[in-house]
Amino acid sequence: MIGALAITQTAGYGILYYAFSVFIPPMSRELHAGVAQLTGAITLSVLVSGLVAPFVGRLLDRRGGRGLMTLGSVLGALAVLAWSQVRSVVQLYLVCGVLGVASAMVLYEAAFAVIVAWFDASRRARALLAVTVVAGFASSIFLPLTGLLVELYGWRRALVILAVGYALTAVPLHALAVRNRAAPAHVDRGEIVGAALRERPFWLLAAAFLTQTGAVAVMGVLLVTYLITLGHEPVFAAAVAGLLGVLSVTGRLVTTGLQARWPVALITAAMFGLQGLAAVLLPLVGRGSAGAVVAVVLFGLGFGVGTIARPALLADRYGTAAYASLSGALALPITVAKAVAPLVAAGVAQVAGYPAVMGVVAVACVLGALSLILYARTHPAATPG
Repeated sequence: MIGALAITQTAGYGILYYAFSVFIPPMSRELHAGVAQLTGAITLSVLVSGLVAPFVGRLLDRRGGRGLMTLGSVLGALAVLAWSQVRSVVQLYLVCGVLGVASAMVLYEAAFAVIVAWFDASRRARALLAVTVVAGFASSIFLPLTGLLVELYGWRRALVILAVGYALTAVPLHALAVRNRAAPAHVDRGEIVGAALRERPFWLLAAAFLTQTGAVAVMGVLLVTYLITLGHEPVFAAAVAGLLGVLSVTGRLVTTGLQARWPVALITAAMFGLQGLAAVLLPLVGRGSAGAVVAVVLFGLGFGVGTIARPALLADRYGTAAYASLSGALALPITVAKAVAPLVAAGVAQVAGYPAVMGVVAVACVLGALSLILYARTHPAATPG
């Protein structure tokens, strides 16, 4: 099951999310739309996935992941196929809305719910790590692959190929390999979720991951532009920014290894603090090649840590019976931050400059770290491993 989820997550993120940037130039020419208009479509997809996340989470808790993820992969493949036929920006936005629904049904949140429900605490961390390590290379695989397909066949045929490939990969793997664990009939999930929402620790977790996710989204979108502004060549800027994907895997490996000695919340807080330091250093030392690389490496180590820390912390405190419902509730504000933060940061950059943006990123990371430290104090039972 872990191997199947790793493959489907890699394909899902590569096709439903990362590949979009490759299609912007040819779509812009053919649809007579600006980059901002087209970028708004993928932003809409992210927002829709967050809006439907609570509903999808409740379904995952009640029925398990097999049927829902299979249906989501069918919907995702059909949406990508429909994307290949769009003739206007309005049609593109409608397709991306459907992609958002499919993403909520098949990407990390759904996969983590399946893993949390199936594996006990001793094996859960390794299972989460295995899936995220493989899926962490989605951009590295699908960005060049998609570029090659567009060059050889044009953007419309490339989307048809990706849709067919995703359907042939994800649909059978979700249908055959994903296993459901029967949910306890006596569990009142509504009471578990309601109690969590009334507690301070839940909102500390929400604050921690909301602020850090926003910071990561800003760096992911604006880093190349800022490095070029600092005087680096575009090729160098893109290569250095590309380190974020590789380093996210490194950070996940380090975090999982340290869980045997220290609580997850404190390890994650340290990683978030390291990212805040990196954001402060970048304006100070980033004009030099070595300084830019050092700052990006420090930030990249925490780039993917939140992805594996959030399910571990939720399951540790609240158990697994209502995990997907709680995760969906938490995903809504976090996804909104992921979608909106880069737009706000771009506006701040125009008014106050990129150093101000880096200052805001640093503050966000530090706030995330402090929230997790406060959470660890309210939850002393969060033991290592």
